Amino acid sequence: MKRSSFIQSSMLAGLSLAAAPLAFAQDLKPQGLKFKMNYAPHEGQFSNHAGKSFLDQIQYMHDQGFRAIEDNGMLLRPVAEQEQIGKLLDKLQMQMGVFVVDAGDNWKTSLTTGKKEFKDRFADACRRSVDTAKRCQAKWVTVVPGFFERKLPLDIQTGHVIDALRIGAEIFEPHGLVMVLEPLSDTPELFLRHSHQTHMICKSVKSPSCKILFDIYHMQRNEGNLINNIDLCWDEIAYVQIGDNPGRNEPGTGEINYGNIFRHLYNKGYKGVLGMEHGKSGDGKAGEQLLIKSYQDADKFLT
Repeated sequence: MKRSSFIQSSMLAGLSLAAAPLAFAQDLKPQGLKFKMNYAPHEGQFSNHAGKSFLDQIQYMHDQGFRAIEDNGMLLRPVAEQEQIGKLLDKLQMQMGVFVVDAGDNWKTSLTTGKKEFKDRFADACRRSVDTAKRCQAKWVTVVPGFFERKLPLDIQTGHVIDALRIGAEIFEPHGLVMVLEPLSDTPELFLRHSHQTHMICKSVKSPSCKILFDIYHMQRNEGNLINNIDLCWDEIAYVQIGDNPGRNEPGTGEINYGNIFRHLYNKGYKGVLGMEHGKSGDGKAGEQLLIKSYQDADKFLT
């Protein structure tokens, strides 16, 4: 499941958000679940129980014990929807996770080129992201530098990316916002692919507003050795995302030992959001119940 698919599904579901009442079907009863870690579901992961309205889904997430959400496409939502979501999160005392700094075609519009048009587009998206973050009470925003520019040496591309990210950091830092750079595995054409590469770029940008988003699914595919690489990059990691491999579904459906990873993060004192950026292995309400159970099981890492 690619990030573009998450954004597309968020926008389709979001069309009905403003008109949808905050109501629940009779069979939706709060479970009072509590987790040791702050897992953050996405829109659509509980639509069979809560319906199409994202507001209703957020309420359902809260009732199941989740205390954070993610919404990659938040920047593309109408202002009124962003405000509605922010007010509900505040009422429920839930935390907003990442949304994507969307500068158009984020992957092919590449900061590696050094072209002014791409830097300007990125800067504009950063400024728009500041306003969005205030409406939905977000602290972190995801940044993807884009594709390789094959005509340029790698170090020149890296320099271009660092220059552009410094522009973003200057925009975000006064507002206490953090752009988290995400190395990805979706295609070999993507410039940012490894945790150590991202660590070096963050060190070069030299800003508290430029950190690493360590997506466990992507890093398992690109480099493995997850716990060791988390330790190596720890001083620059500000955000973590989840997805098992293969399949990019909930913990327990693939080869990653999430119990061990959650224990490791917990013991290191990680208090941040863990974004549930993945699909579901099951369909319908049963698949959603299985999703919750998978997090209950993985969250038992101290027992």
